[in-house]
Amino acid sequence: MAQAYIVDALRSPTGKRKGALSEVHAIDLGAHVLKALVARNVIPGEDYDDVIFGCVDTIGSQAGDIARTSWLAAGLPLNVPGTTVDRQCGSSQQALHFAAQAVMSGTQDVVAVGGVQTMTRIPISSAMLAGQALGFADPFSGSEGWRARFANQPVNQFYAAQRIAEHWQISREQMEVFALQSHRRALAAIESGRFAREIVACQGLQQDETPRLTSLEKMAELQPVDPQFPSITAAVSSQTCDASAALLVVSEAALKRYDLTPRARIHHLTVLGDDPIWHLTAPIAATRHALKKAGMRMADIDRVEINEAFASVVMAWAKELDYDPAQTNVNGGAIALGHPLGATGARLMTTLLHELECSGGRYGLQTMCEGGGQANVTIIERL
Repeated sequence: MAQAYIVDALRSPTGKRKGALSEVHAIDLGAHVLKALVARNVIPGEDYDDVIFGCVDTIGSQAGDIARTSWLAAGLPLNVPGTTVDRQCGSSQQALHFAAQAVMSGTQDVVAVGGVQTMTRIPISSAMLAGQALGFADPFSGSEGWRARFANQPVNQFYAAQRIAEHWQISREQMEVFALQSHRRALAAIESGRFAREIVACQGLQQDETPRLTSLEKMAELQPVDPQFPSITAAVSSQTCDASAALLVVSEAALKRYDLTPRARIHHLTVLGDDPIWHLTAPIAATRHALKKAGMRMADIDRVEINEAFASVVMAWAKELDYDPAQTNVNGGAIALGHPLGATGARLMTTLLHELECSGGRYGLQTMCEGGGQANVTIIERL
């Protein structure tokens, strides 16, 4: 089978809610990374076969196929198409999968892939709630098939995070220790310049502005997001933020044609579904499935990036997979760096690639929980 290679990966800083990137139009934030990606590489803009972007809540400034509109807003050639993917939180990781599959099938040679999300101006679940004016309370109510299968069980991420914490016997205090570590790792990465090669400054913002100087004492003072879920506070949850990220995926033919040096090879791609009421557990089964298909063990993996949607999600995954926390999210995760929904998958892969290069590791694994009880797993080999 033909191989797919990552030649470049970059991202904007993560802008905190109502922060430095909050007034940037979503199209312009997507254009920012695409323009930088094309400028940094020798491939002419008109030679790109496609642009595949992840985005969630595609209404307002994020509507109208933001992959295509971002490319055009970047001033790039009109002949290049774009398509936008919604696999909820895993949208841009799935965008990477689609790009890699296109290259591996031999139908495309050069694909720009990534994602964008402006959560300050378009809050999470905006698309889910947009139908209320048309008589739809949410996407599920009123569906006879959904009710027959799942009755009235809550499709609620906070419910799922609490349920996971209870099932795996993870206390609020343990999650707060985990969250504090995420912030400290992110701040240390910023201080040491660990993110310098992957970030393209935007609107004068040079570094992520989401990590916080906090403490266990401050976290302990926070009230739960809902009294029904006593262990789940803002401190142990991912941050909403504004960000974008992009990668360049090419074929072996493109490597030769443009005299490119690949930075990583796509080693394995998996996506798997799980219970949509448990909602956030799919990375466990998906990782096991990916390892089996790839003929690998967790011991073969040098670094893992797993999205910190909630502390309980990552901690349960670590318990089940028995993987070293010292090799997981080593530069912090979404609790500190934010979870810009449609951009997170590309952000995680960008950080994973750079971390493998910094540490000298060979194999990296990325996974994340996604709405509907799904998870993508991507394994790359640093070259």
